[in-house]
Amino acid sequence: METQLSLTIILSATAVVVFLYWYLTSIFSYWEKRGVPFIKPLPVFGNVADYIFLRNTLAESYMKIYKTLEGHQFGGFYSGSTPNLILRDPVIIKQILVKDFNHFIDRNLSYVEKVAPLSCNLTSLTGSCWRKLRMKLTPSFTSGKMRMMLPTIVRCSQHLVSFLGESADDNHILDIRNVVSNFTTDVIGSFAFGLEINSIKNPESEFRRMGNKVFQPTFITSALRCLGLIFRPILKLFRNPIASKDVNDFFLGIVKETMSYREKNKVVRDDFLQLLIQLKNKGKVDEDLVSSKDDHHLTNAETVSSSNEGEDEPLEMTDSLLAAQCFVFFLAGFKTSSTTISCCLHELAVNPDIQERLRKEVDNVLIKHDGQITYEALQDLKYMDAVVDETLRKYPPAGILTRFCTKDYKIPGTNVKIDKETSVIIPVYAIHHDPKYYPDPEKFDPERFSDENIKIRPKFTYLPFGEGPRICIGELC
Repeated sequence: METQLSLTIILSATAVVVFLYWYLTSIFSYWEKRGVPFIKPLPVFGNVADYIFLRNTLAESYMKIYKTLEGHQFGGFYSGSTPNLILRDPVIIKQILVKDFNHFIDRNLSYVEKVAPLSCNLTSLTGSCWRKLRMKLTPSFTSGKMRMMLPTIVRCSQHLVSFLGESADDNHILDIRNVVSNFTTDVIGSFAFGLEINSIKNPESEFRRMGNKVFQPTFITSALRCLGLIFRPILKLFRNPIASKDVNDFFLGIVKETMSYREKNKVVRDDFLQLLIQLKNKGKVDEDLVSSKDDHHLTNAETVSSSNEGEDEPLEMTDSLLAAQCFVFFLAGFKTSSTTISCCLHELAVNPDIQERLRKEVDNVLIKHDGQITYEALQDLKYMDAVVDETLRKYPPAGILTRFCTKDYKIPGTNVKIDKETSVIIPVYAIHHDPKYYPDPEKFDPERFSDENIKIRPKFTYLPFGEGPRICIGELC
């Protein structure tokens, strides 16, 4: 009896091992069968073990893959058992992001409105829903709208300057990251939600506390994300929301209450939420009284993405959908802005020559504009633009871009076909640190973004906000 039981266990174990070997070898031969250069994967983890075990960030892990595939236009790798394609050639990157965008309209994200209403936002939406919402929101980011909202940013900046002055007088040591985070919270809270939060003076505010929870995932959330990277079906099975229920309820409540109050009391403010109220009541955002040549890129971006697919059904602008747009404004704007400002301040501190040149430019521009920070004054800060661009190059807020193939696609000039539902990775951090495009990439050098240097550098090698119709909408302003 014991011999028979032992034999059964041995046969069962052997069958499991044989099945796993067959499964893994068949999965991990995906790119080899297609004649695509690839990196040999590890069992279970594929090529992302360093990220799973917290030895590297995801951007650094993809940079390692990028370097290993040097000499190739693209290559295959595996997130767990899932085959992904990584791009190295700017020409092919342009094809994917712009020319053949209709094959790659979606990001590798999903949302479920009933489970997580705030996930129903411009970043996460797919297909025709994304197209229709993008076209409705784009007029909110014209130069005219930015002029209208600038006083809000200036007012928050004055609070920051006052706080820093008081701290300097008292010889206080400050954690600049916290100061910048509080400032960014105040700007976005006022700009997107119509709230005067004053986190600079009150860093323990409810809005700040709830905002922090978004960027502090629970252990379960982190584990699901890592497992989802290895086994994609887990993402489809759990569909983990981007925010917990209390965060969802908090931000939904703020937006609904504020919208209701404004509509009942006929309150009008120059902010993003007011534009969303227009969108809800009129079906569109009011056009600027005077058009600007600065806004031609808005039309161009949408023209590329135009399609008749699913366009007949109108998109209902519900309170939940509008709240989700305010939330993603916070989600995308907070980390991007606060991190970029902090990194920029660090580089200015360790590069006093750059700091001095920038200070002189700011002083001269303020003299020219009678000490007023206007939209026109900001356009005159050319060296400031270069400093910020170089910060975004060295410290890109999105280390990678992901595009999800929605229909089979043959890479031009090759015999390689990208199958539907394959994730295509554009390693922004790696490209921004490639010495072929940016010599001595660890050096902070704003001159890389002089008009002359921009002209000689290949297009699609600077992608802090993405490119094409699905470029970050905030970059358009």
